[in-house]
Amino acid sequence: MTTETTDRAGLPAVDLRVLRPEEWERWYDTLLRAFGGVGEPDEERALWKGLTPCGRSVGAWDGDEVVGTAGAFDFRLTVPGGASVPAAGVTMVGVLATHRRRGLLTRMMRRQLDDVRSWGEPLAVLTASEGSIYGRFGYGAATFGLACEIDTSRVRLSVPAGTDDVRLRYADPADVLGLCEAVYARTVPGRPGMLARRPGWERLGVLDPESARGGASPLQCVVAERNGEAVGYARFRVRPEWTDTGHNGQVVLQDLAAVEPVAGAALWRFLFEIDLTTSLKVRGRPLDDAWQHLVSDLRRCRLRVRDSLYVRLVDVGAALEARAYQAPVDVVLEVEDAFCPWNSGRWRLSGDAKGATCARTGDAADLALSVRELGSAYLGGVSLSSLAAAGRVRELRSGALAEASVGFGSPVAPWLPHGF
Repeated sequence: MTTETTDRAGLPAVDLRVLRPEEWERWYDTLLRAFGGVGEPDEERALWKGLTPCGRSVGAWDGDEVVGTAGAFDFRLTVPGGASVPAAGVTMVGVLATHRRRGLLTRMMRRQLDDVRSWGEPLAVLTASEGSIYGRFGYGAATFGLACEIDTSRVRLSVPAGTDDVRLRYADPADVLGLCEAVYARTVPGRPGMLARRPGWERLGVLDPESARGGASPLQCVVAERNGEAVGYARFRVRPEWTDTGHNGQVVLQDLAAVEPVAGAALWRFLFEIDLTTSLKVRGRPLDDAWQHLVSDLRRCRLRVRDSLYVRLVDVGAALEARAYQAPVDVVLEVEDAFCPWNSGRWRLSGDAKGATCARTGDAADLALSVRELGSAYLGGVSLSSLAAAGRVRELRSGALAEASVGFGSPVAPWLPHGF
């Protein structure tokens, strides 16, 4: 509980305390109000209630009124090299409009990062409702999602050999949930940014309230099998539309996973060729999604990119040691971290594809940057060289930038498969 008596506006300070399970309904109502006050379907609300980690969440109380919320899921995040690293999934952050500009968000972020450090978790991650909010707390945009609207009446796919060996079958999404989760789990180690889903999180993929369909069908699922083994799946909706000239329906992809290229190609081809549709709407896919190399006309896919996962190094040494580096790197980093000053100072990072060490040093620095830039570069999707070109990283030893930039990279684009 805070010891402050007034906030920065000179008003009585609110109390921050760990969320009790019996307070969840009021706490969640405050969150919804902070995001505009639109209610959620009962099944969605029940899911989030079951997933909320009350002991890792805080409420801000002004007397008997909840005026602010923040939580932190207990995640494991894939990092370059394939390791699964503990990460606090910052979530459900909101402040009522009546209590803005009083430093409440900063206090909750301060409390939360202190807690994450005490839990021994080297990373905190989040998705931002507004991209301008979290940089001041040391979070950097580390993954990006690809969205597109493909004109499937004019774009064709050229699929690899063996695609016809994949069998597709419709299945009820709930009936094959365990099978789809097994496929998803096989993909997690292969791409930085992916989350190893805890029990209960699989339900997120089959939430299907009518209010979320936007005029489209109930959720559908197709499973890909080869030699009797499930090797992929796609969950999607179809939005029918008819004009004076005929059908103009749209396929809306929710998620797709495949453990081998031919399974992925078979699923994309199926989505392209669904009867009575002329477009495929996709969002939140990896920047290097393979279908882009199969299409006949990329321009008619109307690609767009949006920031997705933000990463914050809570313990610089432990975080940098937890990942591998695609090329040898031996560099001294001068890190600035005003919000978590225990990270500030010089760190020698030595690593390669087999692992790394990172420890404090008194040696001269080779690169200077803030913890925010380290967060952006951490998963290998944002290069240190591009950050340097923007003036966000300074090279203090000639050649150090190129060495570190290559080492920090990833052979595949990091990707967050779903929000939280």
